[in-house]
Amino acid sequence: MNDTTVETLMDFPFQLDVQALMTRLRIRLGSEDAGEFAAMAEAAQEGARPKAVYRVSFIDDKGDDTVTMEGITFTSRLLRRNLDAVERVFAYVVTCGREIDRVLPAQGDLLKDYWRDAIKEALLTNAYEYLFDELQRRYRLPQTATMNPGSGDAFVWPIEQQRELFALLEDVEGRIGVELTPSYLMVPNKTVSGILYATEQDFRTCQVCHRDPCPNRRAPFDEVLWASLQ
Repeated sequence: MNDTTVETLMDFPFQLDVQALMTRLRIRLGSEDAGEFAAMAEAAQEGARPKAVYRVSFIDDKGDDTVTMEGITFTSRLLRRNLDAVERVFAYVVTCGREIDRVLPAQGDLLKDYWRDAIKEALLTNAYEYLFDELQRRYRLPQTATMNPGSGDAFVWPIEQQRELFALLEDVEGRIGVELTPSYLMVPNKTVSGILYATEQDFRTCQVCHRDPCPNRRAPFDEVLWASLQ
């Protein structure tokens, strides 16, 4: 198989942890809310179709603040630095899938829509874990890190670079139903894109993000790293 072929993952097994979700959402077991949430989760388990697409790409060229792969150039000083000793990367888009919006349409009820959003987030997590496990199984990856367009401070890797990432993955909407809007946001909303690469040094985009407090922060802001990008 050609390593640069775009691969699509769908119809894979997943399991929503309903009790863990209810605990996180502070839904009391045995309550009326618990019954309603369980019904929503059951519908999602049966009808949702999370998906992923990825491409193994080899780096063609590196400039001062650019990286070119498969003829597509990405501009980011930090991406260039993080890939300094890297020759192979894994570009990806992972999504909860459009089907969930048909299974659980928005109701205009703040609480139910909050639950719905949590279920979509769980579906995205399941899909990302499946993708990561698939890459580990096929390529026996060592420690890895990821970068995502638009994460961190705006200049770190501009969200506009979603256009290049989608071009690298060739017809993402046709493959897994993810649309890139004119403002470079992705639909469905619970979708993530990025580049995964092998590394000996841990890196998280949170290290170069000033947004605080942030419920999704996974690493403290690194003033030294951020200053080095100026």
